[in-house]
Amino acid sequence: MTSPQLADTHLEIAARLRLAVVRTARRLRQEAGTGLSPSLTAALATIEAGGPLTPSELAEREAIRRPAATRIVARLEEEGLVARATDPGDGRVTLIATTAAGRELLQRVRKRKNAYLARRMRDLPAEDLVALERAASVLERLLEDGRR
Repeated sequence: MTSPQLADTHLEIAARLRLAVVRTARRLRQEAGTGLSPSLTAALATIEAGGPLTPSELAEREAIRRPAATRIVARLEEEGLVARATDPGDGRVTLIATTAAGRELLQRVRKRKNAYLARRMRDLPAEDLVALERAASVLERLLEDGRR
């Protein structure tokens, strides 16, 4: 293949992959069954993974503005999914951490999503399962490389 043909091939594969990833993500959000919006669920997961966090750290990690992060934290706090605490090292700083209820909700959501995918894969032939396992590894590496 010539270089322009290879570039076209990359674009075609990228378009198919993007569509498959978007549709899969949409379907998995539908499976969550939490009543929370995707942005609230994502913020909760970010707080769980990296918390406790300040609202500014949450805004940075979620690539949103600080006022939006503040509103998200307030909503998650209303739901009892996060709690605020004063930073012991600096009393002027507020830290946000997931509560037991928040951790349980995320565990339940992940379990539902994993079960959905497992059900969908149940009747696939072995070679398709191997291909999916390989694709997962490639996507993980591709996304990791994208952070640099």
